[in-house]
Amino acid sequence: MAGFGLYQERNERNILLKAANWVVDIIAIAALAIFLVSMFGNTMTVSGRSMEETLNAGDQVMLNELPEIFSPVHRFDVVCFAPENGTERRSIKRIIGLPGETVQIRGGKVLIDGSEIQNPYTKNISISGLAENPITLGEGEYFVLGDNGNSSEDSRFVNVGNVSRSRIIGKVWFCTSPLSHLGPVR
Repeated sequence: MAGFGLYQERNERNILLKAANWVVDIIAIAALAIFLVSMFGNTMTVSGRSMEETLNAGDQVMLNELPEIFSPVHRFDVVCFAPENGTERRSIKRIIGLPGETVQIRGGKVLIDGSEIQNPYTKNISISGLAENPITLGEGEYFVLGDNGNSSEDSRFVNVGNVSRSRIIGKVWFCTSPLSHLGPVR
C-alpha cells in the first residue's frame, strides 16, 4: 500500500502543475488580448465632413496606436491627432507633408518641394490658407489635410498648423460602422 500513496502524491502534483500551467496560460492570453485591444482596438467616432468621401460623420473607426518604431507615419496615412491647445477634441486628417519638406498650395494643387504631388485624396483645393506661401516642415512635423479640402480645418489654418509627431495618437486603419463603410481605411 505504500506504493499507492506515492502514486497518489505524484498524481496530485501533476494535477497541480497542470492547473498552474493553465492559470499562467490564461493570464498570458489575457495580457496579450489587453495589449492588442489597447494598441489596435481603440475606437473613435468621426465628426464633421472634413474627411468625406473616405470617412463620413458618424463613422466608427479603429486606431493603430503602436509607437513610431513599430508603425511609422507615411505620406497619405490617415491619422488621429490631438490639438495643440490640449482640449479633448481629436481630429482625423491625412498626412500630406513629411518632416523637412516644403509644402505649398498654388492654383488648387499641392506642391511638395516645388513639385506637384499626385494626390488622389485632395483635389482642387480652393483655399490655400497658410500654404499660399511655402511652409518648411521642421523635424518631426507633418502637414495634414482633410480629404474634403474645401470643408476642412487642417494645417492650412493657424488653429491647427503643422502637426508634431508627439500630437499624433495613432493611424486610422479600419472603419467598423456603418456596415456600408466596413473595411480598411485607405
